[in-house]
Amino acid sequence: MHEELENFERNHVRDLVEPPPNRRPICTKWVFKNKRGEDGMVVRNKARLEGIDYEETFAPVARLEAIRILLAFAASKGFKLQQMDVKSAFPNGFIEEEVYVRQPPGFESADFRTGKALYGPKQAPRAWYARLKSFLLKSGFVMGSVDKTLFLLSCGGDTLIVRIYVDDIIFGGSSHALVSSFLEQMSSGI
Repeated sequence: MHEELENFERNHVRDLVEPPPNRRPICTKWVFKNKRGEDGMVVRNKARLEGIDYEETFAPVARLEAIRILLAFAASKGFKLQQMDVKSAFPNGFIEEEVYVRQPPGFESADFRTGKALYGPKQAPRAWYARLKSFLLKSGFVMGSVDKTLFLLSCGGDTLIVRIYVDDIIFGGSSHALVSSFLEQMSSGI
């Protein structure tokens, strides 16, 4: 829980305020999960605050066939692929709506206002995808015309491929320098 709350502070997720009388805050709950390694042993305990909001659903999910094609293409071109799980992806997304959130019992304030996405509300994946898409397009990537989870960057004779799967990113390219540069940009924050 402490790590999740630290992410809130670092990403400026909340302002502790009372909502206006005409606004109803969405409810939240803490969700606890154990992350397991390949051997099935618990490697990390995770907690995240989830909002409960069911008005809109969207998640950037690549089809399994598209991932298979990416793997085959990368193998044929000798690309080394990497996978990145974006930590705190959703709270890095900006939402357009003014959202008030009711905190779980035991917090200093009953409610807060947020301009960032939380886990749980259906706007969260859309907000994260919009921010990542904007970053990639500004960085010179071209989005697939049919598959909106595929992004390509051509730099000289080199190519970098990025595929988004909710809060995971699979990427690789013909140039180690191009791949390393992308990894560094993503690690430093978008």
